[in-house]
Amino acid sequence: MTKQEASQRYGIPEKILDEYESWGLCTTVKKVTGAWQYDETDIERLSLILTLHDIGFQPPEVENYMRLVLEGNSTDAQRLLVLGEKRRGMLDEIHFREKQLDRLDYLRYEIQKKQERK
Repeated sequence: MTKQEASQRYGIPEKILDEYESWGLCTTVKKVTGAWQYDETDIERLSLILTLHDIGFQPPEVENYMRLVLEGNSTDAQRLLVLGEKRRGMLDEIHFREKQLDRLDYLRYEIQKKQERK
């Protein structure tokens, strides 16, 4: 299937397909009459790429992770480290946002308390 067909059928933005092609990770993708042709393996990889984007990976991080995936099971430990680091970063962000919410709620409480005294 072509890039446009893959984009439409699976809802994959063409910019993601362009990234995938530019990284040279699509070894099974073949150019036929000037257009890339995607198979099921490519679609599975693209699904993983979309997941990585969705959880906050930046394009260079996605590329690095996908290179590890292509190297096979011998990179499982490295991929776990990458995912662990991303998870810790997300937890730090969640805790920071919780503190912001606490401060926001305190300010709201103070105003409500003042209004009740009137």
